[in-house]
Amino acid sequence: MKKIYLSLLLVPLLLLVAFLLVPKKTPSESWVQTNGPYGGYIHCFAIEGKNIYAGTEGSGIFLSNDGGTSWNEINSGLTNKNVYSLAVGGTNIFAGTGSGVYISSNNGESWELIDSELSYTIVLSLVINGTDILAGTSSGVYLSADNGTSWRGVNTGLTSANVNSIVISGANIFAGTQDGGIFLSTDNGSNWSPVNSGLTNPHINYLAISGTTIFAGSYGGGVYLSDNNGKSWKAANKGLTNKYVNTIAVSGTNIFSGTEDGIFLSSDNGKSWSGVGSDMTNNYIFTLAVSGASIFAGTNGGGVYLSTDSGTNWDAINSGMTNTHVGSFAMKGTSVFAGTNGAGVFHSVNNGESWKEINSGLTNPYVFSIAVSGSNIFAGTNGGGVFLSTDNGSSWREANSGLTNEYIYSLTISGSNLFAGTLGGGVFLSTNNGTSWCPVNSGLTNPYVGSLVVSGSNIFAGTFGGGVFLSTDNGASWSAVNSGLTNTQIFSLAVDGTNLYAATPGDGVFISTDNGTSWRPINSGLTSTQIDSLVVRGTTIFAGTYGGGVFHSTNNGTGWSEADSGLSNIDVYSFCISDTNVFAGTNGWGVWKRPSN
Repeated sequence: MKKIYLSLLLVPLLLLVAFLLVPKKTPSESWVQTNGPYGGYIHCFAIEGKNIYAGTEGSGIFLSNDGGTSWNEINSGLTNKNVYSLAVGGTNIFAGTGSGVYISSNNGESWELIDSELSYTIVLSLVINGTDILAGTSSGVYLSADNGTSWRGVNTGLTSANVNSIVISGANIFAGTQDGGIFLSTDNGSNWSPVNSGLTNPHINYLAISGTTIFAGSYGGGVYLSDNNGKSWKAANKGLTNKYVNTIAVSGTNIFSGTEDGIFLSSDNGKSWSGVGSDMTNNYIFTLAVSGASIFAGTNGGGVYLSTDSGTNWDAINSGMTNTHVGSFAMKGTSVFAGTNGAGVFHSVNNGESWKEINSGLTNPYVFSIAVSGSNIFAGTNGGGVFLSTDNGSSWREANSGLTNEYIYSLTISGSNLFAGTLGGGVFLSTNNGTSWCPVNSGLTNPYVGSLVVSGSNIFAGTFGGGVFLSTDNGASWSAVNSGLTNTQIFSLAVDGTNLYAATPGDGVFISTDNGTSWRPINSGLTSTQIDSLVVRGTTIFAGTYGGGVFHSTNNGTGWSEADSGLSNIDVYSFCISDTNVFAGTNGWGVWKRPSN
């Protein structure tokens, strides 16, 4: 009975946690139990700005907006309180329950069952793929292309009904099932085929991807890995004393597995594991910016850090920074503007020593990109389009006429032209300071544009899955420039003279010296290849990693060295990080937390 029940203990890890061992436990680095939620089994977490959502078995959803100090039930309209999965898409929160998918558009104040077709289906996993939502259920996989309004089964070839976990790698979608092993779809779920060669345990609880390696956590068989897109699998359990694996998290070269006997760490791609207890810290660098001799690092959970000695030392500079999820920076003279995920824009006039919130008129607080042009400041938001301020951020107004996609992930300026890269709508151009926009996507075969940079008359667009595109005519036409680029997930682009750099999640940094015609990796000394952000100051390149801190190179990326001194960031089923705390969801004992620095 226990085995059947625990098979539903699925743990969608919506915010991966990177951990590093520290030699000695101190009181400030220990776990403490938070004031709830006491809803038994904690299946899943989701974070939206300052809000932390926890899905439980039998007690519905709990919300904490004070770092886990207190929790409140938010179950209005939620008629099924067995919550197995949570996902955030735009301004909506999706909850997979024992009877279908519920949606909330008001931070969980009320919920609505959004599709009768799934009303008697257990929704075990949710993943958002661009404009699509995929749901792994007790009746196979379902797809919604209209924000959850309607769903259709996409199960051709899927011979196992219970889909516990779904992960996406480029055009490949993998589904881990309860009794049929792993299935692969290369056509957005329309067709599936089993990929189980070498997989001796077919009960797959969780899937995760690290570079080109796929990890599968099984119930009773431990961890399996595949380095050939699932064509074959091999057990990876050396040192893993408990083989009931409920979750896997990847951070750089570190892989963590949450088992029924605590947490295990592998730093050699799953070849060996060791128990790691609770004495760990983490580093998440999401964005970098340079102003003179100052380098700013925006982290997820640690706020803003400043280095004035080429990255040798860092100091936290968060006074007044009420939201520490910093995803974007812009400089204007002596002013620093920081865009946050959930709290809008902050402004500092003293090199980051103190910050002030400047959000009057900014109706969408999820600011993923900021750009400055003369007296104009532009803020690109996640779902609210572009906002413009002409008074140094004192007030904002929408600047979205003609902008048919309002998920703005990147902004860049070339002369009098303003370019916006969107999630799903490609690139838009404004020639009149955001008064009006028009799409400029001819030849841009991938519309998920996360980064834009300008080099002379060239504009480069980094996409999520399509690599790098080049335009030499102000966006009128684009061509792919990916020769030698082994990873087409481009998280950041940077330019240094004739050198173009591209950051990828898993394959490190690439350089092109011929405007993208050819690329080669430059990762010597880079111990983490999960690169989130790049910035260039003079002859120095800085790389912010996912879980591995900051690296810098003074020789065009030929060699890298660490530059993050001072930069800090039990039956366990799920992890997440928010603000300054690490949260652990446990088996029957609610949520526990500990400081992350």
